[in-house]
Formats: sequence, structure tokens, C-alpha cells
Amino acid sequence: MPAPVVREFTPELTEIAQELRFPEGPIAMPDGSVVVVEMFGPRLTRIHPDGSTDTIAEIPGGPNGAAVGPDGAIYICNNGGVFTPIDLGGMLFPGPFDPDRYLGGSIQRVDVHDGTVSDLYTECDGHALRGPNDLVMDGHGGFWFTDHGIRDTLNRRADLSGISYGHADGSGISEVVYPTDSPNGIGLSPDTDTLYWAETHNGRVHQRTITQPGEVLAPAPLDLSAVLYGFPGYQLLDSLAVDSEGWICVATLVNGGITAISPDGTEVEFYETGDPITTNICFGGDDLRTAYVTLASSGRLVSFRWPRPGLRLAHQ
Repeated sequence: MPAPVVREFTPELTEIAQELRFPEGPIAMPDGSVVVVEMFGPRLTRIHPDGSTDTIAEIPGGPNGAAVGPDGAIYICNNGGVFTPIDLGGMLFPGPFDPDRYLGGSIQRVDVHDGTVSDLYTECDGHALRGPNDLVMDGHGGFWFTDHGIRDTLNRRADLSGISYGHADGSGISEVVYPTDSPNGIGLSPDTDTLYWAETHNGRVHQRTITQPGEVLAPAPLDLSAVLYGFPGYQLLDSLAVDSEGWICVATLVNGGITAISPDGTEVEFYETGDPITTNICFGGDDLRTAYVTLASSGRLVSFRWPRPGLRLAHQ
């Protein structure tokens, strides 16, 4: 297969908010506000169009991915505090695992009206959740999520983890793909027939065909199509979103930006943000062409014009 065509852009960024404590998990709300988690807040925060902020709820541990559920509540992947905040010259970075600050991983539900936080799931198939990272609602009452796991460098250990499916009403959860290596962002194709996830450290975007809610078709041995795209060089991957034309838009670490991959993997676009820890993207605005991007190490939420309409998410 020939190498993908790569195009690079430096978009004009509009700064919406600053002084956030490692923002992630942006959700564009109908009233024009954007809800984010602040992983090192740790809290769930509403950012108004004028840049002012309100705390929706304090979230002990490490709130990571977030999505609006079928009941209007916000569902959160809480990694339990697997990262230690490290300040390097005024930039905030995720540092090594410290067992003394780790609370255990969970999927949580947040009532946006009164800020009540409740644990929905803390284990899956008899195994404790280690570091849940990102989730996407499927419109069938459930959600797919990644468990990034724990990389304990001090003790020379790293988890193999998986992709799971949970019911938003708390009625059940199951692991669907195992093993995976530090899975992070997760998303669905516009027709909801394909599941995508990004693996942070090996820089790959994987794909699986969904056969029904909570089930995927296992790839045949040596099926190269199971990997949509492998990033060249030293690039780490964070969370992702999918736009209305099916491009998979992955927050890219180290070089700092959003990498958009065409559905067939033949074209790649890179949008530079200038922050080496660019963590996530979502789409909003009346035409869904406003890309909201979290720049975690500089603590900012920015926006820029996306070349295609974003994908309207379930329950958005």
C-alpha cells in the first residue's frame, strides 16, 4: 500500500479559556458552553463563551474522558489518579504513577444539576478497572470505553488492558477486546458500524467492525486492516473524535496537534496547535464546524474552524 498523502496546517486558534488544570474530555453543549474535565483539578468544569468557568462537580482521582449520556447526565472515565502532576517551566505534564495517590479506576455518573457524583462501575468481568481513559456513547443505551491501564515505571510494570462496553443504566459491563496496549481515545464511524481506538505509546489507530451493541468482529490472523494507521517517528496518541465524513481526528502528543485520518487511511491532515500535550477535540457550533481542542500542558481551551462538519454524537 502506498504511503498516505500528508498535508500540514497551522490554523488560527481562538483562545476561549486559560489557567485550567490539565483539561481533557471536551463536550460542546447546546447553550454554547463547553464542559471539560480538569484531570489535575480534579473537577468537572463548564466553560462559558466569554471564558468564565463554573465547577459542576469536584471529581477526586483523575477525571479523563467525558460524554453526555441518554439521561442527560455526564459520564466520566476516572483513571483514579494514575498520573502525578509535574510542572516544567509553567507547563503541566502527566508524571509517573504514585501508588499513594491512586484511588482506583471507575466509570462515574455526574448529575449536572446538583453535582452529585456516583460510581457506576469499578470492575469489569471480575477485574478492577485500572485507568479508564475515554468513552463514547453508542445511542443504544450503552458506551464503549478504553482502560489505559497503569505504567508503573518505578517497579518496571505496565498493564495490558482492553476495550469494554457498559450499559449506562448500570445493568452490566463486559470486556470486548483484549489485550490492547495503553488504549486511549475511542470513537465510532458515522454509521456506528466501526469502532476506532488509539493506542498511546505505539502510535497506532485500530479499527473493528461492530456486529451489534457491545460486540465486534475479531480480525483474522495477520489482518493488516485491523490497524487503520500507524504514526511515523516518535508521536504519542491521546483522545479522538470522528467528523461527519468519517475522518478520525486524533489528539497527537509530542509534536502537538490534531491528526485527521481519512476513513480508508489514504489521506492524513495535521493541524498544529503549539502545545505538546494536545489531549482532545470535540465539535460544536450551529454547523458543527467549530473544533474545540484542549491544550493540557498550557491549560487552555481553544477553537478553530474545521474543514468539514463534525459528527453529532449520540445524546448531544
